[in-house]
Amino acid sequence: MKKTLLLSAFLAVSGVMNAQWTKQNTNFISESEGVKDFQVIDASTVWALGYDGSVNDLNLQDFTRTTDGGTNWIPGTVSLGNSTLEMTNISAVNATTAWVGAVSPTAGKGGVWKTSDGGTVWVRQNSTAYNGAASFFNVVHFFNANVGITEGDPINGSFEVYRTTDGGTTWTPVATPAPENSDEYGYNGGNVGAGNSFWFVTNQGRLYRTTDQGATWTKLATPITDFGSTAASGRIYFSDSNNGILIGTVGTTNTLYKTTNGGTTWTSGVSYTAPYTTMAYVPGTTTLVGTGRTGAGTAASPYVFYSGFSTDNATTWTVIETTTQGNANVQQKTGVAFANISTGWAGGFVDANLEGGIYKFTGTLGVNDVKNNQTKIVAYPNPANNILNLKGASISKVVAFDILGKQVLNQDFSAQTEVAINVSSLKTGMYVLQVTNDLGATETIKFAKK
Repeated sequence: MKKTLLLSAFLAVSGVMNAQWTKQNTNFISESEGVKDFQVIDASTVWALGYDGSVNDLNLQDFTRTTDGGTNWIPGTVSLGNSTLEMTNISAVNATTAWVGAVSPTAGKGGVWKTSDGGTVWVRQNSTAYNGAASFFNVVHFFNANVGITEGDPINGSFEVYRTTDGGTTWTPVATPAPENSDEYGYNGGNVGAGNSFWFVTNQGRLYRTTDQGATWTKLATPITDFGSTAASGRIYFSDSNNGILIGTVGTTNTLYKTTNGGTTWTSGVSYTAPYTTMAYVPGTTTLVGTGRTGAGTAASPYVFYSGFSTDNATTWTVIETTTQGNANVQQKTGVAFANISTGWAGGFVDANLEGGIYKFTGTLGVNDVKNNQTKIVAYPNPANNILNLKGASISKVVAFDILGKQVLNQDFSAQTEVAINVSSLKTGMYVLQVTNDLGATETIKFAKK
């Protein structure tokens, strides 16, 4: 039996000034076609999958892609060779290379397809996998251009997992811990990656986790009984390999749990009543952004749509935007992903004029200390003229963005405690640095260029 989780994931920021959503055109050609999965590469390049948001619920195999920050979106069809295959997710690494997972309504036939030319041609990889009498494909995830994994339901005492280290040319089966019981299976949505770690979820309320890019796996219990049934469900979100949250749902009651050890243990649950039920972390931060709605969608009780942010892992929220159903300028947002702390996209739906379908978020954001509050990075002088010095523990990477979210600097270091950044070529103004140490912890720092 195969079930699909509701697909959406959402942006994250921790302070917002002059933020706004701007409607863009996916250029899908069907009214009510929405966006169900995102892969943001940088502030210019984004991939997204389409789905039928109308009452017809047609099986679409569409994608759209931008390489200019969303000014132009170019739609296309994923050539799977079988119109019954349902796309599960997309995993992209640059403007030309991406993988799409697909599952068959019945066992077998699903798998992973790759494009190397921006989506013109799609080629099935690992074609001997997921063809068995009990095979159901769930998810594809690439950690970088070479290393990736696919996961499907259990066969022969292990979830059907394969790993590649050469971009998908060859795949090797990888064993997982034994399923909880003979009825355990995975889901097509709700699976999360962060750095070298990845988690997939099951109908027994279990997490299967890797911290070494899919080479080995552990099975973890959670406070919930299922991640996708009508009786009980849940969604996980991780900011790094250790820190994350889980929103569990039973009926109409939501409960918030937190972990600091990758899901090995969870805090006691607390009531969660905020309207933000779809969320995600901004890359490199521990701040969440979420979206959601209240109301029944009727004339007497119209939907009210929300977007907001949390700086304390969903305990409290600050509203970014709220709007009532029927507002032509701002509508419900589905999936979302961010390039950095000030640029992201949220899915929408194509309107009756075949316009819209996606929203771009821009704004000046302030972000709290992230990932490793014990390690502070000191930046001086600030404002800086030609050289900005950074001092802290084991600095391995420094990335700078201007206030529009455009990346203007990217430098790697060999775990140095003090580095000097040449900023002489930058224009006068405010910038944001993301400083990463050798453990993958990141801090975000504002600085001014004279």
